[in-house]
Amino acid sequence: MSQSERLYRLMSWFDSGRCLSRDWLLKEMGVSRATLMRDMAYLQNCMCAPVAYDAERRCWYMERRGSSGTRSELPGLWFGADELAALLSMQHLLEQLDASGFLADRIEPLRERVVELLGTGLRADAQGARRIRLASVATRRLHLPHFQMVARALLLRRCLRIGYHARSRQQTTQRTVSPQRLVYYRDNWYLDAWCHLRDALRSFAVDSIVAAQMLDEVAREVPDSELDDVLASGYGIFAGATVRWATLRFGAERARWVSAEVWHPDQQSQWDAEGRWLLRLPFADPRELVMDILRHVPEVEVLAPYDLEEEVLRRLRAGLARMELRDE
Repeated sequence: MSQSERLYRLMSWFDSGRCLSRDWLLKEMGVSRATLMRDMAYLQNCMCAPVAYDAERRCWYMERRGSSGTRSELPGLWFGADELAALLSMQHLLEQLDASGFLADRIEPLRERVVELLGTGLRADAQGARRIRLASVATRRLHLPHFQMVARALLLRRCLRIGYHARSRQQTTQRTVSPQRLVYYRDNWYLDAWCHLRDALRSFAVDSIVAAQMLDEVAREVPDSELDDVLASGYGIFAGATVRWATLRFGAERARWVSAEVWHPDQQSQWDAEGRWLLRLPFADPRELVMDILRHVPEVEVLAPYDLEEEVLRRLRAGLARMELRDE
């Protein structure tokens, strides 16, 4: 448990008006006596919290101040590295939304509040708040009313009728879906849902939703374990019931970077005798994996399966043929 987590827990207990003994705190927080005393000193000296010790009852409590009897508010929040990263991600996501549209009145206060929580003391449009930047690549623009409707149906557990444009087939179909979860992946939003047309789980790119209407019908619930088995067991955003394993080998130079990357949470990897990086990972649909493999050509080899190797070679040959035709 990080110090910030301990401090939040302490403040929650104090806010309830309790008097907390040392032995109880040591047991509940699982820390040493020295750590507990440092946390109490930090609350009192750094966060100016009105925490006092009652020698008669042998416990700590929060003093009440002012005529109203309410305690003093803390001057701000303190964050660990993980929490700062989460807040920065929130700020980044908010900045991806077009604040000039109909959600402007709601988005801008949120953006300003995140900056305040980061402790800068600046408004969201101030120069200092822009010294930390999260860059996006290949972000597709959302239609905000559709995104809002999808999120509303998801949280209210209602079915959703959508018009969905499949770019691969240049075809739009009408679907009734039971939303299960929103996924932010590679700077774009996806909706995992039970598709009543296909009678199966599907993942929909939210930016490809061209119409959205929430229905009165209660959404079908799918267990998280089933969602993960079908939609998260393969590679990337593409789902598939049959999962296979790919084996890749990266040259020694490229391996310096790839060895530090996580391509899949279940990946298996190791160095070989020649300093090359062997990476083994699951996939169901090869499309996204093929694209990631091509990024590392010529410093990557597909060792297995054979059809994945053939697909990579087919893409390479097709690209080379197109470039040769252009040069003629």
